[in-house]
Amino acid sequence: MTDTFWQAAYIIAALCVVFSIKWLSSPVTARRGVFSGELGMLLAVVGTLLRHEVVSYEWIAIAVVIGAAIGAPLAYLMPMTSVPQLTALSHAFGSLAAALVGTAEYYKDVAAGDPTTGFKMLAIVVESLLGYLTVTASVMAFGKLQELVPTRPMTYRGQNVVNLLLFLFALVLGVWMIVMPAPPWVFPTFIGLSLLFGILLIMPIGGGDMPTVIALLNSYAGAACAAMGFALENRLLIIAGALNAASGFILSVIMCKAMNRSFANVLFGAFGQAQATTAAQANTRPVRSATPEDAASILASARKVIVVPGYGMAVAQAQHKLRELTDALTKKGVDVRFAIHPVAGRMPGHMNVLLAEADIPYDRLFEMEDINPDFSETDVALVIGANDVVNPAARHDKNSPIYGMPILDVDKAQTVMVIKRSMNPGFAGIDNELYYMDRTLMLFGDAKAFVGEIVKELPKT
Repeated sequence: MTDTFWQAAYIIAALCVVFSIKWLSSPVTARRGVFSGELGMLLAVVGTLLRHEVVSYEWIAIAVVIGAAIGAPLAYLMPMTSVPQLTALSHAFGSLAAALVGTAEYYKDVAAGDPTTGFKMLAIVVESLLGYLTVTASVMAFGKLQELVPTRPMTYRGQNVVNLLLFLFALVLGVWMIVMPAPPWVFPTFIGLSLLFGILLIMPIGGGDMPTVIALLNSYAGAACAAMGFALENRLLIIAGALNAASGFILSVIMCKAMNRSFANVLFGAFGQAQATTAAQANTRPVRSATPEDAASILASARKVIVVPGYGMAVAQAQHKLRELTDALTKKGVDVRFAIHPVAGRMPGHMNVLLAEADIPYDRLFEMEDINPDFSETDVALVIGANDVVNPAARHDKNSPIYGMPILDVDKAQTVMVIKRSMNPGFAGIDNELYYMDRTLMLFGDAKAFVGEIVKELPKT
């Protein structure tokens, strides 16, 4: 009876994972997807605990308490603006679990006097390599997102060669363990190289590329989980891990395509550093600025407004004030919509999460391909903290590092208003042509404070 239950629980859990990924692809069904994923995880855990291999629950109970003590405060205390950091940490914890299971499986066989080779050792090597490198890579990504370590690319001469040789050395050790029993020092060395490679992998990647990196780390963690399933002969882990790996990889491909960049450029190109020296050479051309009173008057007289949120909105935590502005303009009969660029923010869907937190209706959020044709018929485009994703140079300047990157056609609106703290360039380190257009007004200041001032001025218009 118990065997039948856990097998049925595994089947239902696998289906829940499939439906979860399907529903999470749309903001409308995302909540349903979260519940489906949670139910699947619960069934997987309960089913596992009922397997005959589990003979004692004491250590499991201790692990549950420790995990809950870490996870609950993280979930409740982490602000929505820090969701990318929380995602990076979750990848680190998940991949660490997979890596530790691989380590336990290896030493269990060694202790039994039966050093593993062949297919099971292949699974353990893949699981450990991807698991341990994802741990340190995710922690490094967290550090860059939290600005605990420099967000700029950290590079040195011959870095890619050093990284490649390090990775090849780890692979050689892995093949050694697969082909024949290896000396005791090989597996710990293999683990150390994997951990080190994870750090070195993220060092040359700038903070602006974190959306792609997070999706890729999600794929690595999923692949480690699938390998763990092969090592443990657990079909549920294989299914869930494979789905996670595939969805993460597909998402990273979408992110690269949205930036017109290749995987190699994201991982090894140190994008953003080559132009960093130009940051101090900001264009001295004159710009037109406006006050909150001016902005309120223009917005109140508009018929159609498109808001373009970016990472600056997240930093200023301006989403709730933006909701107040949306409500105030809607009461005046203004059609307010939101244009979401695929790589805006620090993780895929970052802007959607923040706007959902402020209870901005899903049907007002539009993807780039759907809303770009409407900018030419829009009275006001309000850019809040976005930079490179609205830079017209991406369309025509072949010398620009962002040339060819799909952008939001903000410059085609009748009036463009940009809320920004200063004229500092964005992640690509280049000046934004949008700021110097005749129809552009720069609204200098903190996004949250400036939007709040506009809201105060709207009743007077």
